Amino acid sequence: MSAPPAHERAQASVELVALLPLIALVAGLAWQAAVAGQALWLAASAARAAARAEAVGADRTAAARAVLPSRLERGLAVRPRAGGVEVALRVPSVVSAGSITTVRREARFPSQSP
Repeated sequence: MSAPPAHERAQASVELVALLPLIALVAGLAWQAAVAGQALWLAASAARAAARAEAVGADRTAAARAVLPSRLERGLAVRPRAGGVEVALRVPSVVSAGSITTVRREARFPSQSP
């Protein structure tokens, strides 16, 4: 079996180079989706921690911050809701220092005071 002609090898190289921007875009979108999914998951965890803290009379914002990585603490907002709390968290952008959106999660925990 002989090697393909030189013009066919060159054609394959050109096709690969033409596809590189598309491959980079798909990889970037996949990474952004993973970051957004992690922010959703962590917002729910922070809301549960804040609701537990509120139920026992502790600082709900400190409890929410304790479960978040430092890079997500900057965009944290914890608000009381009827019978619970709402946590708002900014989803960081993977291509800039900003954020792409804000996710909100609510949690309720029965009061534990006597």
